[in-house]
Amino acid sequence: MTSSSAVLILAASLDYLIGDPWNWIHPVQVMGWFISRLSKLALKYCHNSFTQRLAGIALTIFLVIGSGVVGWSIVQCTMWFHPIAGILVESILLASCFALKSLRTAAETTIKPLKKGNIKEARSILSNFVGRDTQNLTSLEILRAVLETVTENATDGVMAPLFYALLGAFVPFIGSSTFALAYKASSTLDSMIGYREVPFTYLGWFSARLEDCLTWLPCRLTVITLALLSRKPLKVIKICQRDAPKDLSPNSGWSECAYAAILGVQMGGINWYRGVAKVKPLLGDAIYPISLNSIKTALQLTRYSFLLWLGGVASLLLFTIKR
Repeated sequence: MTSSSAVLILAASLDYLIGDPWNWIHPVQVMGWFISRLSKLALKYCHNSFTQRLAGIALTIFLVIGSGVVGWSIVQCTMWFHPIAGILVESILLASCFALKSLRTAAETTIKPLKKGNIKEARSILSNFVGRDTQNLTSLEILRAVLETVTENATDGVMAPLFYALLGAFVPFIGSSTFALAYKASSTLDSMIGYREVPFTYLGWFSARLEDCLTWLPCRLTVITLALLSRKPLKVIKICQRDAPKDLSPNSGWSECAYAAILGVQMGGINWYRGVAKVKPLLGDAIYPISLNSIKTALQLTRYSFLLWLGGVASLLLFTIKR
């Protein structure tokens, strides 16, 4: 249990201080490579909905379980070499599952040219982080896009991986990184092939459903945590119950809506994807316009939630040892 606490704290520190270093091989890149190759093979040889669904199930099970097993094997091998080496390697693997610093960096990188009035550069940078068309966005729409990205990914990029890391810390001989890597594989599958549109309509349906299921509980716990941190929990929960179900996603709407309720802003509206307009449900009340401070506060709320969960579970692990 002591080593579990050390791994959690060290991983969180690495993510906060370093994040994802450029030119380093990242576990998500490896996952993405496998997903890309295997999905192309599946689409090449599976030509109807039934076989594509079966291929999607096989691909998802292989990658999710395989990612966890590979991560566990690496940790066990280094642990056999030396316990401290095992802790360091597991901490690095676990840190790669957290996107707290990456979210902050993406937001700050996009906002920086916007502060200088260089909207063209801000649009260009934003296009690296979002799927919507950015070439005609106004300054206010750029701010909304950044806030929506930060608040949506707060759950599946930060809090959900932490949830499974904390869960893994209580499972003997498994460890935090195993569960976190398995979840990260599910999340990566969803982001790459979990679409309703062709060619992934059938191939990606299982991975999308699995990711929804795995994210459901940590998402609700995140909303509750945010509501408590806001000091107006009943109001936040009420707005979430009113607006979040309008979103087709069972999770992203709740995540975004919680932040919108706390900040007193409204997210959603018309977004353009490859020239096609898509209307997203309105979340929250437009008491204030979305501003730079809204994004800063959202990032702080995510960090406070992260530290609250981490500190609580790490303390519980240490308390268990003392007893």
